[in-house]
Amino acid sequence: MQIKIGTSGYSFEDWKGTFYPVDIQKGKMFDHYVKHFNTVEINSTYYRIPHPAVMANIEKKSPEGFDFMIKTPDILTHKRASIEKAAGEFAECLKPMEEAGKLKGLLAQFPYSFKYSPAAVDYIKRCRDLLKQYPLFVEFRHNSWVNRQMYDTFKENDIGYVCVDEPQLSGLLKPDFFNTTDTAYIRLHGRNAAQWWDGGPLRYDYDYSSEELDEWKERILKREEKARVLYIFFNNCHLGQAVKNAREMMQKLNL
Repeated sequence: MQIKIGTSGYSFEDWKGTFYPVDIQKGKMFDHYVKHFNTVEINSTYYRIPHPAVMANIEKKSPEGFDFMIKTPDILTHKRASIEKAAGEFAECLKPMEEAGKLKGLLAQFPYSFKYSPAAVDYIKRCRDLLKQYPLFVEFRHNSWVNRQMYDTFKENDIGYVCVDEPQLSGLLKPDFFNTTDTAYIRLHGRNAAQWWDGGPLRYDYDYSSEELDEWKERILKREEKARVLYIFFNNCHLGQAVKNAREMMQKLNL
């Protein structure tokens, strides 16, 4: 199993002085990032669908062998209205990365309020059909989705399941590791239980201990024959902790 590790986003002002040079310009952050990691999640697309030229500029700064995962717009996962038009605009902006062979999938992260039901399953299948030319990976926040029906539906429709690490609060998912396609996907959000429901950047203020990362290492090694490739993204981005933990995990997995 090939393993690639990166962070959920890269353009953070509070990474200056920890990962980035203190005086780095925002437009130079990605140039620095690609020297240390070979994959990244682009999360800004959740808030606004960019012009294809923006994506082309990012792609040009990345070396051969660099992989992008792109987050779907909130209109698909949270608002869930007029999605046909949004899906078309989104697909258009993805063309530069797709044509370069560096777009490895789309991340659809649904909110806690999106709970399991037959209608919700049908909605995900509808999203799959609208974006059928791209690998689709789905992250849930409510644990009602962890059931056999979801697993079988994802397997049948070639939809990737995103495993998460988050606080062990009522209704949230446990840090289990399994995959529904030949590409496995893990997102580590941190375990800041005290501020999880408050939202905002402090939700992701967490520094994983070596022991906590070792737990994930063991889970990964037990399933290394079950997937062709594994992407691991650290989303505990507050104050650059995602970079620190991503590097530690790379060392633990001998990458």
